[in-house]
Amino acid sequence: MLKRTKGRFLLTLLVITGMAGTLKDSTLTPQERKFALTELKDTKTDILKSLKGLSDAQLNYKASPDRWSIRECFYHITLSEKALWNQLNDAMKESPKPEERSEIKVSDDDIIKMVEDRSHKVKTIDPLQPSQANWKDIDEALIAFKAARAEHIKYAKSTTEDLRNHIIQLPFGKVDAYQFILFVSAHSNRHLQQIEEVKEDPGFPKK
Repeated sequence: MLKRTKGRFLLTLLVITGMAGTLKDSTLTPQERKFALTELKDTKTDILKSLKGLSDAQLNYKASPDRWSIRECFYHITLSEKALWNQLNDAMKESPKPEERSEIKVSDDDIIKMVEDRSHKVKTIDPLQPSQANWKDIDEALIAFKAARAEHIKYAKSTTEDLRNHIIQLPFGKVDAYQFILFVSAHSNRHLQQIEEVKEDPGFPKK
């Protein structure tokens, strides 16, 4: 009787600890985690490559008075990087809301395609306007961007939080926190495209 009771106790303990481990683990699959990390790393690499070696004349060139320069595009990227991640952090402080998952109408791929699509123009909010940046030069902004993106990559690599059941309201609808990380990456790529558009303008300085 004692052996049977002890055996049941051990079995119960294993079940409980197993369940506890499941509850603490991220709901992300290895594939999801790898995909998010690839998106964050690749867009970082592409942005830095796009800015490398540009002169002040090239950084400040505008195709027209109402268009952003490369410097302004990058300042917006960096301002947004911090603001969007703050929004994610705030959402993760709230309780998970699995009951709201049915209200998410977009897939992970939809998020990326939607944000990266430059055929649909969106006016940014005032706090994210390049004019709100207080860096003295592009080098300071680069330091800020690299630090922020390194932090975000570290989070995506190591988090065990329940990203899929933390829901965030965006103007076009609700997304989960994992999709929001993809949103951050896609947003930077959207404006990387804008930087490349500036470079392709016929009047862009040669040096």
